[in-house]
Amino acid sequence: MIFFTADTHFNDARVLRIDRRPFADLPTHDEALVAAWNGTVGPGDEVWHLGDVARGTPEMRHRLLERLHGTKHLIVGNNDDEAMRADPNWASVSAYVELRVDDRPLVLCHYAFRTWNGMGRGAINLHGHSHARLKPIPRQYDVGVDAFPFRPVTLDAILASRRRGSKPRP
Repeated sequence: MIFFTADTHFNDARVLRIDRRPFADLPTHDEALVAAWNGTVGPGDEVWHLGDVARGTPEMRHRLLERLHGTKHLIVGNNDDEAMRADPNWASVSAYVELRVDDRPLVLCHYAFRTWNGMGRGAINLHGHSHARLKPIPRQYDVGVDAFPFRPVTLDAILASRRRGSKPRP
């Protein structure tokens, strides 16, 4: 399966305060996100992380990425430094990617776009960065852990999130 996520912000205390994530402390936050990731993603799955992965030393981040299941691709976010981009746990690292999943064209970037390639032909823009604070527009989805509670999600789950007022499950 193919999954998407963004804005995990492992080892980044700002998310507890600014985003009001419901965890007592940073170690609890990080372990909950690792458990949710590994409870969702299998070793043979693929995950596109749309940026802002983690803070900390390169060694700490490397060990964290090793713990996360799946083949991991990074779409670089504003908090992803050179050491994060160079970590060998990434199968690929890009600022922007266009791909097809289930015959749907996708445009992946850390940042939300007002317009994007293929927009008029049904292409879907998946992004992070906004921490579920942007008003949704058609065919554009924030896939971050603040929008889809603390775990990577499939394209089907992303698309279903706006049908009949459904809400993502924690």
